[in-house]
Amino acid sequence: MAYKTDIEIAREATKKPIQEIGAKLGIPEADLLPFGHDKAKVSASFIKAQEDRPDGKLILVTAVSPTPAGEGKTTTTVGLADGLNAIGKNAMVCIREASLGPCFGMKGGAAGGGYAQVVPMEEMNLHFTGDFHAITSAHNLLTAMIDNHIYWGNDLGIDERRVVWKRVMDMNDRALRDTVVSLGGVANGFPRQTGFDITVASEVMAILCLANDLEDLQRRLGDIIVAYTRDRKPIYCRDIKADGAMTVLLQQAMQPNLVQTLENNPAFVHGGPFANIAHGCNSVVATKTALKLAKYVVTEAGFGADLGAEKFMNIKCRKAGLAPDVVVLVATIRASKMNGGVARADLGPENVAAVKEGCANLGRHIENLKAFGVPVIVAINHFVTDTDAEVAAIVEYADSHGAEAIVCKHWELGSEGTRELAARVAQVADSCAAQFAPLYPDDMPLFEKIETIAKRIYRADEVMADKKIRAQLRDWEAAGFGNLPVCMAKTQYSFSTDPDLRGAPTGHSVPIREVRLSAGAGFIVVICGAIMTMPGLPRKPAAEAIMLNDAGEIEGLF
Repeated sequence: MAYKTDIEIAREATKKPIQEIGAKLGIPEADLLPFGHDKAKVSASFIKAQEDRPDGKLILVTAVSPTPAGEGKTTTTVGLADGLNAIGKNAMVCIREASLGPCFGMKGGAAGGGYAQVVPMEEMNLHFTGDFHAITSAHNLLTAMIDNHIYWGNDLGIDERRVVWKRVMDMNDRALRDTVVSLGGVANGFPRQTGFDITVASEVMAILCLANDLEDLQRRLGDIIVAYTRDRKPIYCRDIKADGAMTVLLQQAMQPNLVQTLENNPAFVHGGPFANIAHGCNSVVATKTALKLAKYVVTEAGFGADLGAEKFMNIKCRKAGLAPDVVVLVATIRASKMNGGVARADLGPENVAAVKEGCANLGRHIENLKAFGVPVIVAINHFVTDTDAEVAAIVEYADSHGAEAIVCKHWELGSEGTRELAARVAQVADSCAAQFAPLYPDDMPLFEKIETIAKRIYRADEVMADKKIRAQLRDWEAAGFGNLPVCMAKTQYSFSTDPDLRGAPTGHSVPIREVRLSAGAGFIVVICGAIMTMPGLPRKPAAEAIMLNDAGEIEGLF
């Protein structure tokens, strides 16, 4: 049977005017800033007016460790929200925006798939409403003002060797990881070594996604540490006097983007920090607003539960005062086989033994999520090659770990394929069974926070950090930053820092290469193993297949 591609399905969608989607949520037309006919931003004044309304139920969708076979986390998030609406529940989606880096690199798109998508798919995967460009511009404005300050006399006494603020761009480009700027003579400034990160790793991205409003945004931007003097005194963004102009650039980007699913249900798509190098969640503004407008809010956190969900719980929920009512853990037969040692080319034939072997990865995630005090439901994202015996193996395994597993066919059937999951998720969310708590307290020393995640989530034996890193953490504690949570930057493909070590490894070590203080965002970034904050393109980038056809339509996004 020939199936349509995601982009073909999206192109055939019958979209409603965005004003009709807003009306479902009680948003007046005057509070929508339309971008064309099918997307709009929601005004800050409307958002503020909802503050006294009660909150709905918060549902987090996460997944097992990602494999090249694909898990379908966003697809499940959208399918679950559509399923909730199909059974009469008032539900909406909250997901992240797509970065151009992975769209042109590995993924080719990030708006769901099959008949569980958010549309307009092409715009969402490309420039959308310009939020990422605004973040890139605001970030690089600060960088330019730092170099300009040094050029015009350096009144703040910045040590050019201790400028910690890099530049960013929303593209994978390994050649820019390590650069030298200001070459060419005195007219171009003082040469120094620096580099680029990808925009989704920018602290400005994290700040936008954690700020409550424009006032909070500017305060956090001002708190960014950009450099140090020769006697190690920190220089802040507000010292450079860039926080006001950066806020101006980000004013519109702070407003959540309203779009719709294929079934014309409302969705907020806002913010986009990666979960392997940042905190991996959509914006606090979007999530909190959605909780005021809908009875059930389905959101996701990036990559596997050891990254996105851990940071959702320990960073986003801690900072925003949120608490999930239930977690949906996405698993696939294909991923279980790969975690059980089967090569990607051999995933087709039935292999129950490999499924059972690979279930160890699923079990580890279930245990970790339950440690946060939240009920877990496993969603088996069904592929047409899955057999009944393979599905039964996962259902039985999940049951042995105290989690119900439900087969979902939303990719093929849309909301019809998630009715059972939706009913059970709503029932658990309404039961108020969750007793959520972060994994560690604010006052735990920074290195112990890192060890807590490494040992309790990754099941590592030790954290390896040299004297310089340990001393840096102690210095930050002495400077008043010891109460911040930690944001682990680590490969998404394994519980360890070795991307090839699949399943549920134990007995490994977590080497820390670098730590960064994100004082504005309010966390410490801990860079582990070989993870890069500026990714490179693969041998065959997805961009090679993305083009316009003879009808002027985009091909190659999926």
